[in-house]
Amino acid sequence: MHETQSRELRGLDLNLLVVLDALLIEHSVTAAAERLHLSEPAVSRALGRLRRTLGDPILVRAGRAMTPTPHALTIEPEVRELVDRVQRLFTAAHATDIRTTTRDFAVLAPDAMAAVYGPGLIERAAVEAPGLRLRFLPESPFDLPMLREGRADLELGIIDSREPEIQLRPVFVDRMVGVARRGHPLLRDNRIELADYAVARPLLVSRRGRLTGPIDTALAEHGLHRTVRATVSGYPSSLFFLLDSDLVGNLPSCASGLAERLGLVVFELPVETPPLPYSLAWHPRHDADPAHRWLRDTLHELMLAGRGD
Repeated sequence: MHETQSRELRGLDLNLLVVLDALLIEHSVTAAAERLHLSEPAVSRALGRLRRTLGDPILVRAGRAMTPTPHALTIEPEVRELVDRVQRLFTAAHATDIRTTTRDFAVLAPDAMAAVYGPGLIERAAVEAPGLRLRFLPESPFDLPMLREGRADLELGIIDSREPEIQLRPVFVDRMVGVARRGHPLLRDNRIELADYAVARPLLVSRRGRLTGPIDTALAEHGLHRTVRATVSGYPSSLFFLLDSDLVGNLPSCASGLAERLGLVVFELPVETPPLPYSLAWHPRHDADPAHRWLRDTLHELMLAGRGD
């Protein structure tokens, strides 16, 4: 029995496992080839071998895109874990030099956080870890297990729901501030009255397109109500709505610089809103990974430096 298994294992190509993992993450031969630094024909040939070996198409055409088969979806978590275990096996015996490491990392972050901290992280990587490639992924309107499934390597944001094994590293607690164009009628006085703020034309940021948020809840506690007639999915895009209109927006204080660079005015809200606890999160399979440790430590450092902490 053991001799038969040994002969079968000698015929396996672990590179196919890595290609399979990339294909299941990207759902695209082109994107998988780019992720692995291989040519498209090489990945296409590997996909053909995988299909013959597994007896399953793995990816099938769905319009212009490709979608995984039910069998592929079933084996995806196991494939991800196997690849991680193999990587740990071959890197644990020696120290990794981050300056010569070649890796891709996917960072899941709200677009405001990516805009604020992404440039600094890219510049640090260019000097300290030039072999790293960083992909910033937007938040999904659905709560998907991106870290568990390996679709993202690190998450940055207000992480209020996660799988029990996910590691969480709190960074800082922020607050919400208001934003409006320079010369906006609401900004005529040094002090913004609550009643005036409640009747201003609001622009709400909601990745799910909701028409109410924490500010509305806080206003309701004072017996006030505002009518939201427009929403956008992200804070950076909302700023361009405010430039040439009388809309009033808001954003996390840590992203105030984005508004100020556009000439917008940032002001303290006349109503108290819930705190914004920002954290980093990752799957424990990355705990001992030196490259991932550099990524999370560097981002943590940049976030604190941006606050002057």
